[in-house]
Amino acid sequence: MQVKHIILWTLSPELTEEEKDKVKKGIKEGLEGLVGTVPGLLKCQVNINGRLSSSNCDVMLDSTLESPEALKAYATHPAHVAVAETKVKPFTIQRVCLDYVI
Repeated sequence: MQVKHIILWTLSPELTEEEKDKVKKGIKEGLEGLVGTVPGLLKCQVNINGRLSSSNCDVMLDSTLESPEALKAYATHPAHVAVAETKVKPFTIQRVCLDYVI
């Protein structure tokens, strides 16, 4: 029973556009780089381009994990925590999450 793990983040309005671009690239590189490192993380795509003005978020994570248990383990895996603590949390003001079974 696979799980989709979708996250939407809003970046801090204090960041310049240039800083936002750099942060988005760091988030993408960091999270997508976890595939093959975090057990049970099957797919990870971070969307940072093509945002329309009708959007109210800046970055989207679309990931697939092999099970609900893999999702729980992913949340506390040291590599994932390191990315979250250094590349995501310092630069975001809002996080929205949707997890569901596929």
